Amino acid sequence: MSGVPIPNTQAMFYEQFEGVRRDEVVGILLALFLGTFGVHHFYLRRTGLGILYCVFFWTSIPTFLGFIECFFMPGRVREFNAIQAAGIAAALGMNVPQGWAWPVTVNVTVPPTGPGATTAPAAGFVGMPLTGPQITCSRCQRTSVAGSRFCSGCGNAL
Repeated sequence: MSGVPIPNTQAMFYEQFEGVRRDEVVGILLALFLGTFGVHHFYLRRTGLGILYCVFFWTSIPTFLGFIECFFMPGRVREFNAIQAAGIAAALGMNVPQGWAWPVTVNVTVPPTGPGATTAPAAGFVGMPLTGPQITCSRCQRTSVAGSRFCSGCGNAL
């Protein structure tokens, strides 16, 4: 990672997360109607279980399990989304925004690096390294990198 911070990491987080997130209703419907073939497991990138369901689709066991699993799909989809959010946040060098870590509590702390690096005051993001000139948002009082067009905390135009 270079010493130059990314100006609006929160916007990048939301953009990348929308590309990988899964929907609970889709997961439930896949488990209910295509659970015999394990499509709901492929939807959550569990290819091993999906292949196992495909191998035994001719028995009634995957059909029964698919029906039962449709009741557990909302929690599994939320857990999948929380893990994806944690991975994206770690790749961007920030903590997971509040409300994204359910049911998995993930805390990713990035220590300040480089000469003169400081840690931004936290409002959901702890340990985000900032270097160089900084400006303060007039709305939420968060410190952002100078040159940013939007506040990384509230999204207000700077």
